[in-house]
Amino acid sequence: MATQTASRNSTGTLVSKVSEALRRSILDGTFQPGDKLPSEAQLTQDHGVSRTVVREAVAALRSDGLVEPRQGAGVFVLDPIGFAFKRTHPSVDQERIYTSLEILEARTPLEIEAAGLAALRRSPAQEEEIFERHAAGIAGRHDGKAWSEADIGLHTAIARATNNPLFATFLEMQGKAIIPQTGQIVETDEGGEVAYRSLLIKEHERIIIAISSGDEQGARDAMRDHLKGSLERYRNLLRDERLRHMARLHAVKP
Repeated sequence: MATQTASRNSTGTLVSKVSEALRRSILDGTFQPGDKLPSEAQLTQDHGVSRTVVREAVAALRSDGLVEPRQGAGVFVLDPIGFAFKRTHPSVDQERIYTSLEILEARTPLEIEAAGLAALRRSPAQEEEIFERHAAGIAGRHDGKAWSEADIGLHTAIARATNNPLFATFLEMQGKAIIPQTGQIVETDEGGEVAYRSLLIKEHERIIIAISSGDEQGARDAMRDHLKGSLERYRNLLRDERLRHMARLHAVKP
């Protein structure tokens, strides 16, 4: 009996190690959305474990929403940012989410236009400021306060690069509230904070590269995807909380 228990514990530990290794590879971009994971045989060889361990590890990733098995084709990577987002928001403050949604809805059309104008109008000094703010975000991704300041700074720098002061004025009037997660950030990597910020950094990179290249439409598209993605994530968070609340109500016996 003791031997069986030890065997189960050992298998569980191996499953955790393999699933965490694969999870890190997805979150750090080694495996991109749409990529096919290595075959079961290859993963077995790479990690020195049994096929059973690999299957359970992949099942854990599927449960997290990070991969999707497709019959006859293999296991494919899904967009990891929603997973990382949920890990950073284990509890829901509905009032805060409503406020975040309202601000994001107001920001989205304004910042899409700002990104396009910045691609056309930015000065060399303004472009340098955008890159500096982005670099500060990369350097500060392990620190909640530094990250939020760099994130706000980047969006404001893009607004200033339109050379229409009203864009920056709108963002400055909102203060720290323009970044929905500011009030929820913790100072450590608990819940995948750094993984989530690293994924946002990639979205930021797409925006600033388009601006730097003078690609007006590309800058608009990148900013739209960035902000629309945030809107969708917060709406999903609110929807999931509503569904949980409904389930709790149904579970209450009359």
